[in-house]
Amino acid sequence: MPNLSAPPQRTGPNIPLIIVCGSIVALISFGPRSAMGLLFQPMTDAREWSRELFALSIAIQNLMWGLGQPIAGMAADKLGMWKSATFGAILYGSGLYLMTTAETAAELYLAAGVMVGLGVAFSSFTLVLASFGRIADAKQRSFAFGIGTASGSLGQFLFAPLGVTLIEDYGWQATLILFAGLMLTLPLLAIPLRGKSAPYGSTGHKTDLKLGAAIAEAFGTRGYLLLTAGFFVCGFHVAFITVHLPPYIADVGLDPYWGGMAIALIGLFNIVGSLLSGYIGGHYSKPIFLSLIYFARAIAILVFVLLPPSPASILTFSAVMGLLWLSTVPPTTGLVAVMFGPRYMATLFGFVFLSHQIGAFLGVWLGGRLHDRFGSYDTTWWVAIALGVLAAIINWPISEKPVARLAQEPAE
Repeated sequence: MPNLSAPPQRTGPNIPLIIVCGSIVALISFGPRSAMGLLFQPMTDAREWSRELFALSIAIQNLMWGLGQPIAGMAADKLGMWKSATFGAILYGSGLYLMTTAETAAELYLAAGVMVGLGVAFSSFTLVLASFGRIADAKQRSFAFGIGTASGSLGQFLFAPLGVTLIEDYGWQATLILFAGLMLTLPLLAIPLRGKSAPYGSTGHKTDLKLGAAIAEAFGTRGYLLLTAGFFVCGFHVAFITVHLPPYIADVGLDPYWGGMAIALIGLFNIVGSLLSGYIGGHYSKPIFLSLIYFARAIAILVFVLLPPSPASILTFSAVMGLLWLSTVPPTTGLVAVMFGPRYMATLFGFVFLSHQIGAFLGVWLGGRLHDRFGSYDTTWWVAIALGVLAAIINWPISEKPVARLAQEPAE
């Protein structure tokens, strides 16, 4: 006799479709904002802005992305990814378009800073990773995170040379308008990701918490706080190099072409680095792996600073940094999932990512500020080296195990 009290059976998610569409969303949402450094020179020349002014607008963008990420995570967990991505696409596209008309600092801060930053928060690869985390089992989750991160990297690889070509052939304003138009595709691509966090009990954990209690639990966990602090450094490195490496290359007398090539090469090698990171994070200690990544970054930057600038040194540095670029993301997201489970992952990783974006804000702004004061980026490069060593130390003692509430639950 059938059990009439049992809930109806639901068809499982179409995992290949979710992976493909999520990866394309990550590619498109990450691409234009990774090309912001290419707009540095033409926009400041056209508007007669200082380097610090433009850098501050991108710093605000990174900060707003970070501040918006926990809110976007909550929205995705409660309302679903599709609604979040649609809202983000509207803000993102509108901000890119309004950058073409901005003539004052306030207009640039609103368009490039606030609107693009919040738009990225509500549509970026960080929410895609949370969607992947809900459909992948524990053994495959790290590699799924690697695929999502690599897709964002592919966006950087494709949009860097595309941005250089479009700016040279059609101008920076037409380039921004084209990028804004691409945002219209995100709501369609996000339809397969429209699911939201599972309701109480559906994760298989009898000890599931409400959202507020889950946030309080995370901030009471030492490993989560260390992970959050270390991710600040990742943001500083990535944002500083993305925005300031192209103008640094021009400053040392090399053709701006090498700036576009550097960003593209970082994106290309980051595809490999992200996939390898996803695999390694699934088989070896995530905290130790993170420490090694940050220490390797410090060494790479040190060697780059000490060598005389040349196309060869720039391409070598870009390839090495590409391998290390977002390779921090799979083990970082993986640790959040290990500690607290996948249910509120979008929200909890959102707070970790806020720390990343505070670091990004400082990396972009401080790079411009110190350049205007001292006439070079030397001081900021040395700050980046010191922070890399600090992050290596911070991540090493993190405990890779679930919180006590989940420790006695059956494995997923």
